[in-house]
Amino acid sequence: MTSPRLVPPSSLSAVRAIRHGRSTANLAFAEAERTGATGLPVSGIDRDVPLSRSGIDQAQALGRWWSHLPPGHQPDLVVCSPYERAMRTWQEMARTAADVVDVETVVDERLRDREMGVYELYTPAALRARSPEEADRRERVGEWHYRPPGGEAMTDVAVRVGQFLTDLDRAAQGRSVLIVAHDAIVIALRHVLGGIGAVAPGRLPPVPNASVSTWENRGGRLALTSWGDTRHLTRPTTPTKETPHR
Repeated sequence: MTSPRLVPPSSLSAVRAIRHGRSTANLAFAEAERTGATGLPVSGIDRDVPLSRSGIDQAQALGRWWSHLPPGHQPDLVVCSPYERAMRTWQEMARTAADVVDVETVVDERLRDREMGVYELYTPAALRARSPEEADRRERVGEWHYRPPGGEAMTDVAVRVGQFLTDLDRAAQGRSVLIVAHDAIVIALRHVLGGIGAVAPGRLPPVPNASVSTWENRGGRLALTSWGDTRHLTRPTTPTKETPHR
């Protein structure tokens, strides 16, 4: 039997959530997975990881997507993660679509990426090589509930995202909001907006880089109308060379 869900009312007209464009860490992690490398592929701290060259291209494609939204459908408020890769995604969007430069923009700390504590910027292979018992615990507990030492489980991310949505609903009544953040934030949004009684996902749903997920107000409640949409990225673009991470 399916458990009932109680979806709370919302004054927001729409919420769109974008995952930042492809970062240098995204590329490095993919390469490490391809080769089986167990070293740490990225230096520095997660907050400062930049966009790759292809991520900048994706952000510019998002700007063109914004420009082609029908009149009255463009968000009138942007709320952005404080992390470099999310901020740069929005900056490139705004520069590409000059008509959005004057849109009110707010940066909110609660939209930061999931914190991985002492295992920040570790690939799964690097974690297993350095701490096999911790890697086993992660697999055993599952990604939704796994909390690395000093870090967050997805349950923790959902709590802060829920608090953010409550405040947003009060502060931006009737507005259409664009959120520029991370895959963990978009997944948490989906869970929180699913309402009271929403079941935690067994596996985290994929959120492609530079994708758009949309919730629209239907009868006073926000309903998911599209997930991880990347159609705006398929238009021809001028190929560019990747910038290596340093």
